[in-house]
Amino acid sequence: MLKNLFLLLLSTPLALNANDTKPVLTPVQEHVTMQCGTEPPFRNEFWNNHREGIYVCIISGEPLFSSKDKFDSGTGWPSFFKPITPASIEEKKDASHGMERVEARSVKGNSHLGHVFPDGPAPTGLRYCINSASLRFIPLENLEKEGYGKYKYLFTPDPKP
Repeated sequence: MLKNLFLLLLSTPLALNANDTKPVLTPVQEHVTMQCGTEPPFRNEFWNNHREGIYVCIISGEPLFSSKDKFDSGTGWPSFFKPITPASIEEKKDASHGMERVEARSVKGNSHLGHVFPDGPAPTGLRYCINSASLRFIPLENLEKEGYGKYKYLFTPDPKP
């Protein structure tokens, strides 16, 4: 019983503190976003999500990626070939773990999202390999209700803002 309670607490969704606008994060979300951690591949919330909608920063709520730009990279993490707005993602050199990589960070959330690799599909050739724990998914049918109605254009035949 305690084990089930512990597992429930680890997976508790994002909430806000009663006296603050700072999100309350699960331990995995905290590790990924604030400590530049990585969640396990194929065992995360969005790697295999095929619903239409947008992915927003778990910290700031800033819209980051559209499901229209998501693809199966075979890595076990959600992968996108471009952000909704390039200025919402900061790219920083990352030489940790003995590798040369490019870290992807949320500008408004000042948080770690994942990494960008030059092996993605056309039209950009980029792969934004993003931790599910750094994201919140807003389904297309909830965009208006959640305050993201202006992003419905992404799901029209000729998506222009």
